Amino acid sequence: MTPRGDMELHEPGLAVHVEDLTVSYHAKPVLWDIDLDIPPGVMAAIIGPNGAGKSTLLKSILGMVKPTAGHIMLFGAPYARQRRRVGYVPQRSSVDWDFPTTALDVTVMGLYGQLGWLKRPRAGDRDRAMAALNKVGMADLANRQISQLSGGQQQRVFLARALVQDADVYFLDEPMAGVDATTERSIVRLLQGLRDEGKTIVVVHHDLQTVRSYFDWLFILNVRAIAQGPVAEVYTAANLHKAYGGQIALLDASALARPEPMTEDAVPSARRA
Repeated sequence: MTPRGDMELHEPGLAVHVEDLTVSYHAKPVLWDIDLDIPPGVMAAIIGPNGAGKSTLLKSILGMVKPTAGHIMLFGAPYARQRRRVGYVPQRSSVDWDFPTTALDVTVMGLYGQLGWLKRPRAGDRDRAMAALNKVGMADLANRQISQLSGGQQQRVFLARALVQDADVYFLDEPMAGVDATTERSIVRLLQGLRDEGKTIVVVHHDLQTVRSYFDWLFILNVRAIAQGPVAEVYTAANLHKAYGGQIALLDASALARPEPMTEDAVPSARRA
């Protein structure tokens, strides 16, 4: 959806522009004076220790959390004007998987922003949903209840729900958490393929070992912004120490020295820092 021409755009050349953002819970800042610029067409990771405010940042960008101060723009306009250009995959742990619905129905929900909640999906809409499920390798389980799916399969369904929107920017909150190596490899390749098509991918990520092989843009956060920019420039021992402090001892030194390529046979194991 293109913003109306009679409304001024702010930083339209950026997929995401966050300026002076502060978010507080019960008078305690969880994000403090954040500036963030993400260019279009990159696969960006947001990393930081537990409690750094990573999920809160995503929810603020998507209008789910009201900031204390600051402003947020997507392609130069507020989220309310750009919501049809946005896809979102929440943390799997935040979803009620006992809700009685099928994988196909969950995927069709991604179209409700275009259909409206009161309109019934048409055959063409279900065809689009099936195509998205096929893209994530879940077409054969389209009519399976989501409660009967494995954790990795559930994550694939939520990714399909985002894909069916054909968005310009996708936000994913720890999509690789708790999935097996095969699913992780599949998710990463799919997201990198979207990036190669010109989409912008923003991922809250917890595994420091895979940052250099998965992503090309990086934002390091710990309540305050630590560093941002191309992974090759920002992923340094100094910046990681600023964000993680003593916890950085959990990271192998070799991971800082060179990227570990993703292969057909294995994906480096997740290690929560």
